[in-house]
Amino acid sequence: MNRIKAEEKLGQLREKLEEYGYHYYVLDNPIVSDSDYDKMMQELVRIESEFPDLVTEDSPSVRVGGAPLPHFEKVEHEIPMLSLGNAFNEQDLRDFDRRVTEGVGEPVSYACELKIDGLAVSLKYEKGRFVLGATRGDGTTGENITQNLKTVRSIPMRLKEEVDIEVRGEAFMPKQSFEKLNEAKREAGEEPFANPRNAAAGSLRQLDPKIAAKRNLDIFLYSVAQIKEKVLPSHTDALEYMSKLGLKTNKEAKHCKNIDEVIEYVEGWLDRRPHLSYEIDGIVIKVDSLEAQKKLGFTAKSPRWAIAFKFPAEEVVTTLEGIELSVGRTGVVTPTALLTPVQVAGTTVKRASLHNEDLIRQKDLKIGDKVVIKKAGDIIPEVVNVLEDVRTGAEEEFHMPTQCPACESELVRLEEEVALRCINPKCPAQIREGLIHFVSRNAMNIDGLGERVITQLFDHGLIQDVADLYKLKRDELLKLERMGEKSVENLLYAIEVSKENSLEKLLFGLGIRFVGAKAAKTLAQHFETVEGIQAATEGELTAINEIGIKMAGSIYSYFEKPEVTNLVNELKSLGVNTEYKGKKLEITGDSIFLNKVIVLTGKLEILTREEAKEKIELLGGKVTGSVSAKTDLLIAGEKAGSKLTKAESLGIEVWDEAKLIEELNK
Repeated sequence: MNRIKAEEKLGQLREKLEEYGYHYYVLDNPIVSDSDYDKMMQELVRIESEFPDLVTEDSPSVRVGGAPLPHFEKVEHEIPMLSLGNAFNEQDLRDFDRRVTEGVGEPVSYACELKIDGLAVSLKYEKGRFVLGATRGDGTTGENITQNLKTVRSIPMRLKEEVDIEVRGEAFMPKQSFEKLNEAKREAGEEPFANPRNAAAGSLRQLDPKIAAKRNLDIFLYSVAQIKEKVLPSHTDALEYMSKLGLKTNKEAKHCKNIDEVIEYVEGWLDRRPHLSYEIDGIVIKVDSLEAQKKLGFTAKSPRWAIAFKFPAEEVVTTLEGIELSVGRTGVVTPTALLTPVQVAGTTVKRASLHNEDLIRQKDLKIGDKVVIKKAGDIIPEVVNVLEDVRTGAEEEFHMPTQCPACESELVRLEEEVALRCINPKCPAQIREGLIHFVSRNAMNIDGLGERVITQLFDHGLIQDVADLYKLKRDELLKLERMGEKSVENLLYAIEVSKENSLEKLLFGLGIRFVGAKAAKTLAQHFETVEGIQAATEGELTAINEIGIKMAGSIYSYFEKPEVTNLVNELKSLGVNTEYKGKKLEITGDSIFLNKVIVLTGKLEILTREEAKEKIELLGGKVTGSVSAKTDLLIAGEKAGSKLTKAESLGIEVWDEAKLIEELNK
């Protein structure tokens, strides 16, 4: 076969295989036999091997996986992938409907979908060709897993239209694939996956795409994040358009005219849930109109126009075999229930947090008790209550220790706290937990440095503080168990990449008491350098919006310590960035927004809600979602509704959008 004929034949084979794959994996309606499909695929691979320069990035042959990757690149999401607020009962859903109706100014209809239990991903297509696939990550930054997603056969390499579009969805492992995978793991003497969600996430985060290709993953796409040159009036229209493009959407989605129909849809799935071929952990309810979604906007963490109904937790009975104590990075001693292993909501549960001694007393827990457990939100195991009627008298009382289980220092109970705390700064358990926190996703996000590896490094004396992470040597890592050439190379690369993180990541990673991820960003935006924070007085800290007296005192005390100064200097000498790299605050002494509490309501014509919020916050204002006596200013667009009425009754200053833009331009 010459090159011209090969190119022509490859084009025919790819077109047919894509069409057959679409009918099989997306429509679940095969139009050729498996043997015919396999013969065509073998012919495609044979011709491509003879003419490697004719292999295309969207060829069906990529489904088997390419060469292993050295690491995952980071991907910044242009549109953040936010999480959803939760509803647990009918009243929560009606409260959501009330908030939505008040925000929009009129009743709305809803789009309801099954909440697939998998890994949230984003797919980008340019002129209809699949060019990028990424994980959700922390919502702002994910990982490029394009090569792994190409192995998911229900993801089309080419759409049915040459469109530029970004879509979001949930990659998952069907129940049947999960059972086969775990059976193979058990036969190989390996630890099986706890649930299909973990299996899907683990498969898509393999550096070798061939592993992902063997896992038989699937996907449902559930939203259009952005699209060029096309207007989609509603979420339902978006789902229909994605299906038209050849993207796989969930056929169980339903348009509901009102909240009563939503509740009926939710209740209908309570019993039908176990009969699905994939796991779901709830129902997602979205305002259908995209214009109404835009009007409602977002909170810092989630959209106001969507909510996730979580199914009631399954409750089972097991035995409390013992209580284990652990010491956290702040010194808090936490008891954990050790349970006779039992299946709850699809996973084996052996442990459950007991939080503190007061909870143990409140529930009257004794070693040997029969206890009822459930998974809160289908995720976190918790002890519900004791079955006192079946006690035999052989059960034993549990007493919290007076000394730290890790370093034997005297435990203390600080004023207004229920928890016992170890206040020894050299407690090894606190140091280890602090290191685990430092490398975590919302902190320095060092890929490959999980709890197991940190513990291994700590136990071998290779790390004692966070600066030691940046001194690790290839040779000493290779001596450790389960540390091969490739894993060491990837780990050192990830550590090196983390040096470039913006200041807020480092601040959060240092684990300063009371300073969460949001406060860390506020500090970084305001001072821009770690030196600026080190030099700040408590008064200067409390003057910052959202930094209270308690937090300011903690920050000041932390940076006043000589050992912290030495640590920061050492990190700088090792090349760790200590400057803010995000958008700079634009606060001036005469900013009219400085320290003002501001509410946005109604439809804005020129700016979006998010654009207005960002501009106001960069000028020192704090944008909140509800009007109260503490509100300084209301920005009212068209159809402002109840918030405007309330603001006027409280005598709060009200601007229109024109006034807002005039002041922003100053």
